[in-house]
Amino acid sequence: PELGDISPAIFIPIAEEANLIGQLGDWVLKQACMDAVAWPGGIKVSVNVSAAQFANTGFPALVAQALAHSGLPPERLELELTEGVVVGDADAAEAAMVDLRALGIHLALDDFGTGYSSLIYLRRFPFDKIKIDRSFVESMEVTGESAILVHSIVHLGRALGLTVTAEGVE
Repeated sequence: PELGDISPAIFIPIAEEANLIGQLGDWVLKQACMDAVAWPGGIKVSVNVSAAQFANTGFPALVAQALAHSGLPPERLELELTEGVVVGDADAAEAAMVDLRALGIHLALDDFGTGYSSLIYLRRFPFDKIKIDRSFVESMEVTGESAILVHSIVHLGRALGLTVTAEGVE
């Protein structure tokens, strides 16, 4: 209460360092599914997943449990994964993603354009969507290079049959 609202950019690394991200992420996932089941049928819920949370070998089973408990159809759940998810153990990440997709869940590559941004991720891993990082959108009017990159990413995503979202247009 003394600090007011705390940005996820601050509290998530602390939760990861304290080994609480798994519990926190599980609660968020379950709560999001419970809330979303009451929404109109065509609306999806999107949940961010930390790399530490995703690294848990039981993560696909936890997602299946959250869906079963809430009654939310799997096609209404989208999990947002950052590139950090696939950096450590690409084979394990790919296997988990295949398991999640087999459940009917959608996968989004979040913050695309930052970090490693290897195009191999788009070819190897079964993403449905890429989310262009907000830093590109915020600087589009200042520098023409950002506009060119956003335009190129949109075309790349569409050519690969992916949905493309630009963050930061609120």
